[in-house]
Amino acid sequence: MTILDIDTEQRTNQLDSTPPVRLSVDNLNVGFERHGSVRPVVKNVSFDLREGQCVAIVGESGSGKSVTARTLVGLTGGNAVVDADALRLGDENLTALSPKRWRSIRGRRIGFILQDALVSLDPLRPVGKEIEEALKLHGWGDRTSRKRKVIDLLTSVGVPSPENRSRQRPDELSGGLRQRALIASALALDPEIVIADEPTTALDVTVQAQVLQLLEEMKQRGTSIILISHDLSVVAHLADHILVMSGGEVVEQGSAHEILTAPKHPYTQSLINAVPSRETRGTRLAPATGVAPVHTAAHANDEHAGFDGPVLEAEGLVKNFTAPDGTLTTAVNNVSFTLGRGETLGIVGESGSGKSTTARIALALDTADAGTVRLLGQDWSAVPETKRRRLRKQISVVYQDPLSSFDPRWNVERILLDSLPAGAFATATARRERVLALLAQVGLPDSVVHRFPLQLSGGQRQRVAIARALAPSPSIVVLDEAVSALDVSIQAQILDLLVDLQKEFGLSYLFISHDLGVISHLSDRVLVMKDGVVVESGDADQIFTRPAHPYTQELLGALPTLDESHTVAGASVSPSSSTEGQE
Repeated sequence: MTILDIDTEQRTNQLDSTPPVRLSVDNLNVGFERHGSVRPVVKNVSFDLREGQCVAIVGESGSGKSVTARTLVGLTGGNAVVDADALRLGDENLTALSPKRWRSIRGRRIGFILQDALVSLDPLRPVGKEIEEALKLHGWGDRTSRKRKVIDLLTSVGVPSPENRSRQRPDELSGGLRQRALIASALALDPEIVIADEPTTALDVTVQAQVLQLLEEMKQRGTSIILISHDLSVVAHLADHILVMSGGEVVEQGSAHEILTAPKHPYTQSLINAVPSRETRGTRLAPATGVAPVHTAAHANDEHAGFDGPVLEAEGLVKNFTAPDGTLTTAVNNVSFTLGRGETLGIVGESGSGKSTTARIALALDTADAGTVRLLGQDWSAVPETKRRRLRKQISVVYQDPLSSFDPRWNVERILLDSLPAGAFATATARRERVLALLAQVGLPDSVVHRFPLQLSGGQRQRVAIARALAPSPSIVVLDEAVSALDVSIQAQILDLLVDLQKEFGLSYLFISHDLGVISHLSDRVLVMKDGVVVESGDADQIFTRPAHPYTQELLGALPTLDESHTVAGASVSPSSSTEGQE
């Protein structure tokens, strides 16, 4: 009998003592009224949530998962039209609540953890005050007991030095501590249910592991959790039951074991197949799309084609920063690496490890306090910008958030035209042809040329960002967290595209990421950074299968995987609707 068989048997046995239903959702429909018509965004969603269990709702942006979550706490907005055969919290009918009654339920019976703690927390006051306000609004205790409760809550979610941290504002805390403070606020009144909407997105892998462990401990104490996520590895770690949503509908639902090991619906299968890992290296992650990249010779740049040494070399890089209080911080400390032609070098590490500062020095956007960088065998870091200008077209960059890096007043054509080398194309016709060729190379149709950034999807914007990076025909592209904010299937398309472009043009990639799955899928060699220092480097297979440094071992040990689906604790949730895939 396999582990998976044992787990299935254990879940079946546990059904004899199935916990009571806390939240029942039957045929939930949500739409938004505009100009006299209602646009449906959630259609016929049904599930039950039981005591001490986790229901995960997964899907891409626009699938309706976050609207579903907000409906369960009465936060859909004034123009929302909500209808359901049943929407019950215990004995309470949630479809007929007044705003005042909703306010009494939110926080006390249902806690809500949002994705971005920096935005969700008040930037102008200490986190302790924010948590205390949740208690005060519900008439909990007096001032002294509330302050004591705040410290207890911060302690319970693993915040070190809770008294000191409670007096700090969100911008004075790390991402992990901010997220813990947000969780403490959601738990302040010990709610029966906690809704966690993308609670670990963009967190470092070790911080993510800490947050997941905290949620697991809450579940073991009897708290019911609704987890909203597009990260199936995170879902596998925590969920008992999974709903897969696409286009506002549940296309498949069932136990975590069933969904993650034997998905029935093609959409679910595509989500699982799109998760990058060491095992997926050399394979395509995404199914063929309607518009494929076009292979052209438009990238040709033969000026340095005969150069056979490392295209980028860094030796002994050091970068210090002075804090407002005069304290000196070493962000990069004696970092060295080489990047060969057609190679991908991955740089991994947590926030504050120095990886992005290293990338900025490589791009000559920051100046190192010590050390040198050579680009295509020539001095790069130790020369004035006037001498760099001739080489600058050889190295491009793609950032995490393309929307912030585009001028919102420019359409796609102008964004790409601005990136073409001066004088390289003599006529407007030639420049226009180059723009269309760039769009073809990244799998975008000509029709996007007149669109503005806000009129593009996240995946389209990232493709335009890559096209912009290709415009000067570089030898090297620096990708700084270039796929970390994308849905898993869009991420898969971009990773496939990067592989295609590298094969066609011999591009070299310096790939910066905290996502070990992406790094292991894409990289030939890997640098692991911690506190500004390279603690380990080597071949990707060696790093991911035989890590030598304790920090690398810690990173890999904290990485959630789909394999965890068969060790999820708790009994299966009995759904209100069939667990068969729905077309």
